[in-house]
Amino acid sequence: MEEKQFRLGQFRLGIDVGGTNTDGVLLDAALNCVAKVKVATTTDIASGIDGAISTLLEQANISGEQVQYAMLGTTQCTNAIVERKGLDRVGMIRLSLPSGSSVPPLCGWSREWQAVLGGHFYEAHGGYEYDGQLIADIQEAEIRQLCQQMRGHVDSIALCGVFSPVNSQQELQVAQWLREELPGVGISLSHKIGSLGILERENATILNAALQGTAKRFVEGFCHALEAHRINVTPYFGQNDGTLMSQVFALKYPILTVACGPTNSIRGASHLTKLTDAIVVDVGGTTSDIGALTHGYPRESSAAVELGEVRTNFRMPDILAIGIGGGTVVKGTVVKGFEHNDTCFLELGPESIGHQLTQLARSFGGETLTLTDIALSTGAMSWNGQPAAQRLEMSNQLAEDIYQMMVEQVEEGIDKMKTSAAKVPVILVGGGSALLPDSFNGVSEVVRPQHFEVANAIGVALGEISGQLDKIVEIAPDQRQVVLEALALEAKQLAVEAGACPDSVQVIERHEIPLSYLQGNRVHVKIKAAGKIA
Repeated sequence: MEEKQFRLGQFRLGIDVGGTNTDGVLLDAALNCVAKVKVATTTDIASGIDGAISTLLEQANISGEQVQYAMLGTTQCTNAIVERKGLDRVGMIRLSLPSGSSVPPLCGWSREWQAVLGGHFYEAHGGYEYDGQLIADIQEAEIRQLCQQMRGHVDSIALCGVFSPVNSQQELQVAQWLREELPGVGISLSHKIGSLGILERENATILNAALQGTAKRFVEGFCHALEAHRINVTPYFGQNDGTLMSQVFALKYPILTVACGPTNSIRGASHLTKLTDAIVVDVGGTTSDIGALTHGYPRESSAAVELGEVRTNFRMPDILAIGIGGGTVVKGTVVKGFEHNDTCFLELGPESIGHQLTQLARSFGGETLTLTDIALSTGAMSWNGQPAAQRLEMSNQLAEDIYQMMVEQVEEGIDKMKTSAAKVPVILVGGGSALLPDSFNGVSEVVRPQHFEVANAIGVALGEISGQLDKIVEIAPDQRQVVLEALALEAKQLAVEAGACPDSVQVIERHEIPLSYLQGNRVHVKIKAAGKIA
């Protein structure tokens, strides 16, 4: 009895639900991996998670009551955007009249997207100048009339005001009217999601509104799986800056889970290697995601990002995806004639056989030539004692040439993510990273840590709670330190509101961008704070 009390609440459960596989880990109190598993992702999400949890608890020989924290990372929102499936019917109100009517809502969106989202996109009076001064007052009667037009036709509403990140008062007031008129309808506020730039911020808010139903499904699936195993803890969900958010935040801001898979892998890679600055290459069955690890967290992209052909400006990790994976198809005229050094034209991907590798690849009796076949043939990797491929029908030299083509593509990707010509360490993670060699040009060392294949699940299990402040402020030269300290406290408070322990919250990232084209000493300030789970 005493031993059970000693071990109670000593474990962290991390689950990462990908498009093909669901990875899971259990970490002990010292954050060591004591159990890991890979299972196929299921359509209903919950049964796949349930199977992963069952296997983990059995491997570690513990009960659900001994789990203290449970975290989930998922690509469900990314997949929903790319496939345009399972999305909510969306209504939108832009607070911009009379000054902002020249570019209509959904400008630049494809007809397919417009058909999926519906036709309830409106403009209304309101908005602010860059310095927070009023452009036009919002009109209550106008907003309530628009609600009547949307009633019964939308599941979620996106609300976007001109320069609302500078002054959010109008968005907050209109949101209150919307709740009164349309109870039960989800509301996404742009100042909570995107940065400056109304069209990109508006697009991100629309996508966030469309993902409300998707978020509900994966949140409920995870919670039901936890209940089934008597894991009675507060669930947390991975977001794309490498930190966690609560269940309430995940339901409100599902867009922030987009691209959390690579960021979880980056965080996991840092933990497994104890490196805080490096390039991380996460290799799966279809792609290799290359990201930069900076001070223990993923580097954030400074450019606008396209999701499903939609241009957005909410925070995203700086990730370069290349079509190199274990299932990547090698295309070209690969025939017996190559052993006589015939001229050949080869292309690697982007097609991939993904999770069907062991059924379709030549090394396993199939007809498709993949990079796994090439790596097995050259001896660069082994597969549970699998002998070198016998059916490639090509010379050893040609196999080496194809392998070198793959290595050069990865080296080029690494160079693109570096900020200088100096050599940097590279961490290889993901199940497909067994393809890659132990050295690259321009790299100081290649580290392939233990448990590399489940780095994404480890990363989400380690997560801290964060808050991010994004504002344009006026900073007088003699008040700079005072203003920045006040903004840092505001960012820390955002982290506490999201579920972080107040005593552990620290500023982990800060950017100041002077805006020379605006009057006064105006600065665009971004501050991110993070702390341990409360």
